[in-house]
Amino acid sequence: MTKTVVLIGTLDTKGPEMAYLRDQLQALGLSTTVIDSGILGEPLDIVPDIDHAEAATYADTTIETLQNAGSRGKAVAGMREALRKLTLTLYEKGELDAIVSMGGAEGAVMGAAAMMVLPVGVPKVLVTPIASGYHFFEPLVGTRDMIVIHSVVDILGLNPIACTIFDNVAAALKGMLEYGHGLPRPKPGEKYVAMTMLGNTTTAVMAAKEVLAKHGYEAVIFHSNGVGGPAMEELASLGQFIGVIDFTTNEIYDPMVGGIHDGGPNRLKEIGLLGLPQVVVPGCIDFSVWNAGTVPAALKGRPVYDHNPEYALVRASHEEMIELGHIFSQRLNMAKGPVIVAVPTQGLSIPNVPGGPFWDPPADADFLATVRAEIREDISVFTFERHVNDPVFGRQVAELFVDMMARL
Repeated sequence: MTKTVVLIGTLDTKGPEMAYLRDQLQALGLSTTVIDSGILGEPLDIVPDIDHAEAATYADTTIETLQNAGSRGKAVAGMREALRKLTLTLYEKGELDAIVSMGGAEGAVMGAAAMMVLPVGVPKVLVTPIASGYHFFEPLVGTRDMIVIHSVVDILGLNPIACTIFDNVAAALKGMLEYGHGLPRPKPGEKYVAMTMLGNTTTAVMAAKEVLAKHGYEAVIFHSNGVGGPAMEELASLGQFIGVIDFTTNEIYDPMVGGIHDGGPNRLKEIGLLGLPQVVVPGCIDFSVWNAGTVPAALKGRPVYDHNPEYALVRASHEEMIELGHIFSQRLNMAKGPVIVAVPTQGLSIPNVPGGPFWDPPADADFLATVRAEIREDISVFTFERHVNDPVFGRQVAELFVDMMARL
């Protein structure tokens, strides 16, 4: 059966380029559905399969309403919502096997938002000139498996550079549809355990992974960089895991100070609400993460650790560690499934060692005291005279999880 690629673009400015990509996909034997996400003008040199007036109806509005929204931002927000609902409708009807979008700032954000409603495994390709420089990638990627391609030139004209990129995009989509596959559900007997990790906890997590493997569990590791934790939680809600070792929970601290590893307001809640068994470690919650040179004035004077040339880590204050204890307890207290907390008392991150810039035993002790005072009585809190990145500690945490699962 012929596979269908959905193309989304602002055809009032990108019509010829979208027509070229459509024709390349069709030449490779793929069916296409072109959606016009343009708001103000009419398509240039292309006839869409779904025009902007029809697309707008999926957000219970009209194209005329969007055209008179009062600001560009409001109009784009309305069309973005329409595209999300339209894309999901096409997928659920079996009329979308892959999706591609090309655009500048607004076009890329609208196309990306539509792609983000699709499951992991559905081919998603975004071509844009803003996939470069200092632009934020969150609006282009979210928590999905997006392929983002820098267009090098702006998307205006069918020159040799642009056509080379468009040809390769078509070939990539053809290859993914021919040889790729969607995300399968775990088979009976498969036991996947989600874990969170940063460079500060890699050694310990690797050791934990080995212990889990010996007991028949396969660890699936997520990078807790503000996206990894939420992605883990989303996939857990789809039944991918039988349990979680949330080893690196730093994503609950960055929102307090504006750091870039922001896991959002629901981080550390979702797994518990799903009822999944979990072992939770306060790994790396003692620092926030910043792009090099961007530490705000409000945090000046705090201990800073240069993790690498791109990222700087800033130590949480004593007061913030106590507040983190409140947050940690409150969110875990919402859990409907079994929870164990494991706390290493010899440092929560690589620079948190005796003589290191983040070494502050009183602050860490008050975090632990707050957790002990506020956590539910049925949630066990274990302490270990180890550093968070000690492989021995990693193995101890894994054994806690294995023992917990054996009792269920």
